[in-house]
Amino acid sequence: MTMIDFITWTANPNLLTSPVTVRWYGLMFAIGFLVGYEIVYRIFKHEGAPEKWLAPLFLYVVVATIVGARLGHVFFYDWSYYSQHPADILKVWEGGLASHGGTLGIIIAIIFYSWHVTKKSVLWTLDRLCIPIGFVGALIRIGNLMNHEIYGGPTSQPWGFRFIDNIGAYMQGAEPVFTQPCHPTQIYEALCYLLVFALCMWLYWKRNAQERQGLILGWFFIGIFGTRFFIEFLKNVQEPWEVGLRQSIGLDQGQLLSIPFVIAGVWLIVRAMRKPREKLEYPNEFSDAKEKKK
Repeated sequence: MTMIDFITWTANPNLLTSPVTVRWYGLMFAIGFLVGYEIVYRIFKHEGAPEKWLAPLFLYVVVATIVGARLGHVFFYDWSYYSQHPADILKVWEGGLASHGGTLGIIIAIIFYSWHVTKKSVLWTLDRLCIPIGFVGALIRIGNLMNHEIYGGPTSQPWGFRFIDNIGAYMQGAEPVFTQPCHPTQIYEALCYLLVFALCMWLYWKRNAQERQGLILGWFFIGIFGTRFFIEFLKNVQEPWEVGLRQSIGLDQGQLLSIPFVIAGVWLIVRAMRKPREKLEYPNEFSDAKEKKK
């Protein structure tokens, strides 16, 4: 019996190339947004929130995710380049998105959304919106896997992946140049994010944790960014300048950006548990639908 020493990963980042190019990464994003919309739809209906709140929320989140993630990459990881080539900031199709920036973008967008649409607290929306984001994050990491990017350092474990190191040239017809077997950290993160998604769903649907404002969001922050912090130890750095950062303090940029979110998560949980539970009613019907029946 022959043991598997490693996995040679030859997946094509493109799902389709004709009549239009469809990349796995973009498809994962799209599926994530659609599934997320359906979950929030069911949550809003469960609580009797107006159905008319959904379309603006979807628009706010999509725009904020893309803009925030792009600006996060620009300012957190590669400002030295983009400060000299500002027009390239708009070239999102060339890659370069940062999850921490996407999270900040969503938070800022929900502040405006809460002011102008729901008239409720920001935490009310974020407690519900964060529930499907773990699922979306898992799909995005699968997209990273298909792109042969954001993988870890060398490993001798049998589940190590040999990724195509020259993926751009390979897609243009060149022979593949494989890495040595590396940690498939995209899969590690995807599995952890799915667990966070399951936890948030359980907290909402089985424990009514939304009755303690900020509790679900707190666990989400700890689960997502705590996972990110520890898996980063296995990852290769995203930008060359992070090598010096690791050598000096033992952490990379992704870990430094994750720490404030974990601290915020702990604070939100403590705050939520110190306050009395707010008893909510669950009519399982949109409030505007109820108004039409009267």
